[in-house]
Amino acid sequence: MKRVFLIVLDSVGIGEMPDAKEYGDEGSNTVRAASYSPFFSMPNMAQLGCFLIDGVEVREGSVPKIESPTGSFARLAERSRGKDTTTGHWEIAGLISKRPLPTYPQGFPSEVIEEFERRTGKQVLCNRPYSGTEVIRDYGKEQMETGGLIVYTSADSVFQIAAHEDIIPVEELYHDCEIARELLVGEYAVGRVIARPFAGSPEEGFVRTTRRHDYSMTPPGRTMLNQLEDHGFKTIGVGKINDIFAGSGIGEFVRTTGNLDGMKKTLQYQKKEFEGLVFVNLVDFDMLYGHRNDVDGYAKALTEFDQWLPDFLAGMKEEDLLMITADHGCDPSTPSTDHSREYVPLIMKGKGIRPGKNYGTRESFADIAATIQAYFGLEVVTAGHSLMNETISN
Repeated sequence: MKRVFLIVLDSVGIGEMPDAKEYGDEGSNTVRAASYSPFFSMPNMAQLGCFLIDGVEVREGSVPKIESPTGSFARLAERSRGKDTTTGHWEIAGLISKRPLPTYPQGFPSEVIEEFERRTGKQVLCNRPYSGTEVIRDYGKEQMETGGLIVYTSADSVFQIAAHEDIIPVEELYHDCEIARELLVGEYAVGRVIARPFAGSPEEGFVRTTRRHDYSMTPPGRTMLNQLEDHGFKTIGVGKINDIFAGSGIGEFVRTTGNLDGMKKTLQYQKKEFEGLVFVNLVDFDMLYGHRNDVDGYAKALTEFDQWLPDFLAGMKEEDLLMITADHGCDPSTPSTDHSREYVPLIMKGKGIRPGKNYGTRESFADIAATIQAYFGLEVVTAGHSLMNETISN
């Protein structure tokens, strides 16, 4: 019963890519930034070989020196044009995005907003790039008074809609997001429409609730998820994975309220009997800390994941393969609050994996998809090159 547990540490990049300047991300290095926090501690990831990956930089003395790593590891470059959650995950699953998804640094065009207002019957507030916490601070009171929808974006390809849960019930907000998703096609086809419900009051402040929901484009091609599903393997999404792939190739999914909940549910799946893939996204690194430039919070989240790892490793079965990676960067120490164009790590642990094997720098995140297909004995039908011939010990 072969099983793969693919865990995406959302935004945990390991240093700028050569083309980072084109994206305004020169100098970005998410892990290095977090390592300067006194709350950073990752001995278990170090033991797997994470900090032996080519080019990884951390504060001197922040991780133990490892002579005999128990995992194998690589540095992955992104071939897709962009630095978005959607394109990153699609590439992990074997689909390269040759064109960047559209972004709106000046806000969305009037024809889009006017049609959205017509279809929803609600006034649009804001309509420009904004921090998610600041936009509800600045527009929350007006949203409550008018019953409108706060629409905002970022450097990423997103159409985000915020509304107070007491003014617009969450299910109604979700319906408004579905309207936006239907509208945003063709030249306006953003990667994600995101529902951002919030609570609180003007007097005590507003906070985003945990009932966020993403509405992604359907992937424009087949991924490893479709290949696995076609051959009868289980495909299980934990966190926002089902949203990112618009359900394509996902046979079963469970949403989460944050990293701790995601790790808990991953352990629950580890105890079940099945053959296939568990694809996990742990979102707090990005959503709560990277976008808010919270270095200490980011470091604490990394430490929390590292402390969870021994329980998972202890529960691995003979035919289990663990793969840990990321989808982009989000350096919490730079002036930008947006994603950063960075390499991502790949750490692998399981029977047949050569301890200490360094695969160097790979040309695409899609090597993950190819490796997973090969692990299950399938033809590799996506982009990427399998590491299986290199990982199986003689």
